[in-house]
Amino acid sequence: MTTNTDTQLPPTVRDFMAAHTARDADAASAFLADDAVVVDQAETFRGRAEVHAFLRDAGSEFRYTTEQTGTARVDDDHWTVTVHLEGTFPGGTADLDYRFALRGDRIAELVIAGHVG
Repeated sequence: MTTNTDTQLPPTVRDFMAAHTARDADAASAFLADDAVVVDQAETFRGRAEVHAFLRDAGSEFRYTTEQTGTARVDDDHWTVTVHLEGTFPGGTADLDYRFALRGDRIAELVIAGHVG
């Protein structure tokens, strides 16, 4: 695994993260495969409609800021983006890894979990 800067991320991952950070679920959903799977906090969302609803609603009850703190390339189809959050959610801060599995120019799977490292 190698650590990279944001500019080295595949455009799909970079653009998804920009849309997700801006809380634009419509734009973020555009990067998903039709059969995409997202796992967050041990909850699984399958297919474009479920994932779109998750992206639209996740964290909407809280105010928070995000800062991308790292990226890593596992291989051509697997990337990790680490994000630091601060806000009004329980605990007030969190470091999360967004682990992407790509299929072509689409996100096939995204696992959001506590940062390990």
